Amino acid sequence: MAPEVAAPARPYRVALVAFPGIRAFDVSVITEVWGTDRTDRTDRGAPAFDLRRVAADRANPVPMRGGLALHPDRALGWLDRADLVVVPGLDDHLTPAPAPVLDALRRAHARGTTVAALCGGAFTLAQAGLLDGRRAITHWRLIDLLRTHHPRVTVVPDALFIEDDNIWTAAGTAAGIDLCLHLVRLAHGAEAAATIARSMVTAPFRTGTQAQFVERPTPRADRDADTLAAVREHALRHLHEPLTVADLAARADMSPRSFARHFTAETGTTPLRWLLDQRVAAAQRLLERTDLPMPEVARRAGFGSEVTMRQHFASRLATSPRAYRAAFTGGNSPIAR
Repeated sequence: MAPEVAAPARPYRVALVAFPGIRAFDVSVITEVWGTDRTDRTDRGAPAFDLRRVAADRANPVPMRGGLALHPDRALGWLDRADLVVVPGLDDHLTPAPAPVLDALRRAHARGTTVAALCGGAFTLAQAGLLDGRRAITHWRLIDLLRTHHPRVTVVPDALFIEDDNIWTAAGTAAGIDLCLHLVRLAHGAEAAATIARSMVTAPFRTGTQAQFVERPTPRADRDADTLAAVREHALRHLHEPLTVADLAARADMSPRSFARHFTAETGTTPLRWLLDQRVAAAQRLLERTDLPMPEVARRAGFGSEVTMRQHFASRLATSPRAYRAAFTGGNSPIAR
């Protein structure tokens, strides 16, 4: 008797919500992340995705700026089957979304489906009432506009992306890429996100708490950029060592205070937070790729002890290293909803 062959896991279903006024750039980002088949790549292929362009009227193209048009392939009812619903930003941020779209978004969230909006797409979620009493972010130039037109939304002034009650919002343009990769990371693991980032030739890991834009207030900060990049590269090669901010500052030939100031100006985050984020990312990769025991994972990622690693996983990923490994070696994320 031939051995039973397990049925392949179904593709992860992503719904791109389309209506007149959506931004072509955001549509392109969503399509590049979830609409490209990378399952057969030799460099650790990505999971299978099923991206659908969903609209209230699937019979007619959705016009976009620049003479472009999007052709829907599913009606709004397909949101009932989606694992993730993504709303692009808007060319005119006060564009009213069609009532059926707003109703469909409300139903999707009520079912527990993850809902995300890029840039001005936060205004669409706000129109649906999904952001009332919740934290949200948008492009820094639109923060006051969002507060004025949707006063029940708690607008966060400075972040790349944030989540509240399984609703994700992102700041402008590049932050939309960051959020999309982060959502892949949560559902499928750090390696899948890194594979897609490599294909897109973009940074694989920027935390949502970084500043939306980086200010370099002095000419010295520009001159320090190459030096600090070299310090970060050194840190990534030596994460297994007990590096401290003082160690990194000494390598940059700066005082710890001056180093922290210039590092934050260049990257939008503090040296300590950046270093901890990189250690968590390194531990994620080890948990996904290897069967090393937990103490060895903690050592190689530079945490020093399994207890310390567990604390940082809990604060950043809301899970434990053991649960993370079990989920991603078994194919089901404890984080994705």
